[in-house]
Amino acid sequence: MKVVAINGSARKDGNTVIARYTAVPERTHAGADSEKILLNVDQPYENHNGGELAFGRDGYLYIGLGDGGSSGDPHGNGQNPDALLGKLLRIDVNQGDPYAIPEGNAFADGGGAPEIYAMGLRNPWKFSFDRVTGDLYIGDVGSSTWEEIDFLPAETPGGTNFGWDLREGSHPYDNASPGDLFLIDPVAEYDHPTGCSVTGGYVYRGEDLADFQGVYLYGDYCTGRIWGLLRLADGSWQNQVLFETGLNISSFGQDDAGELYLLDHSSGSVLKLVKR
Repeated sequence: MKVVAINGSARKDGNTVIARYTAVPERTHAGADSEKILLNVDQPYENHNGGELAFGRDGYLYIGLGDGGSSGDPHGNGQNPDALLGKLLRIDVNQGDPYAIPEGNAFADGGGAPEIYAMGLRNPWKFSFDRVTGDLYIGDVGSSTWEEIDFLPAETPGGTNFGWDLREGSHPYDNASPGDLFLIDPVAEYDHPTGCSVTGGYVYRGEDLADFQGVYLYGDYCTGRIWGLLRLADGSWQNQVLFETGLNISSFGQDDAGELYLLDHSSGSVLKLVKR
């Protein structure tokens, strides 16, 4: 038997369900009857539910969950170590039943929900791993003022706190004080006159756009603007606008060759990034 899909979905009640589907070798698809529920997460509101699932180079499944919605994180999920919402989770789907907790998770030894890898996220709508380095990039959708890109180098141990709802981007939110918490600032951010909702993308590893090799491309849903973000040898970051598409960019995609695609929500079109 082989695993052919691991899905995050919202059922009629609006809660998040992480499920696994399998198929026997002679079948090309998995049947609905093979569903195994791995994780259920109650969602208090209809927005900020997250949406991305990805396997890291460590073989673990990473799950992005927003703070549960409404406005301003009214339940305080982002900074609550016992809540799965407002977090990046990490589980081992190859061990345990229904899964095991990887060593190195933030609260693997107690003190909070053991599934938590990183916390302080508002709505990590899209995140991805660099297929060459294993580094992690997170597009975290902001509130009323700032959109952000967060970064964790490969093999970073669990426990990173990105600040929400004490901070929006690198800026205090509602005059909140972090106290003695150590918060990690984003590596890139933009304000709302520049855009309205960040859509995380991928580090380019294809051949068609050779000049962008190693550049992380991400966009904005409202303006269709696409930036390129590059980590320099000294650890600093270079960030600049690469495309002005005018599209409603709701997602990016990557094929086996490392070429990049984007989804235009307004038309339902899948478009490929190519040279002009």
